[in-house]
Amino acid sequence: MSFKTFKKQIVDQASIKTPLDLLRIVNGLQQAIDECLSPMIAKFQNDSNILTGVELEVGKTNVIAHKLGRKLSGWQIIRLRGQASVWDSQDSNASQNLTLWLHTSDPVTVDLLVF
Repeated sequence: MSFKTFKKQIVDQASIKTPLDLLRIVNGLQQAIDECLSPMIAKFQNDSNILTGVELEVGKTNVIAHKLGRKLSGWQIIRLRGQASVWDSQDSNASQNLTLWLHTSDPVTVDLLVF
């Protein structure tokens, strides 16, 4: 889905003859802004955080505070500083609104995109 293009409205003083004209213009502008922003706001991927320098240890559940303030929808490694497999155990996490649980095959430092 592509986002709707914002249509710029040029208003000159001659088009505002009454307060009702101004109200119509303001309401039209608000509607145009809403139509453009609402689809972007609705996509949870646009509400994300990048966590840098997360050190993962082997043989334990690495509990990472994702700082989203809501339930985590997903995560992605955007930088892997070593060779390792990384997986989560989010299905067992009772605090998905606060933390991400990760495991690793080898000690590694990662940067994560959480959304």
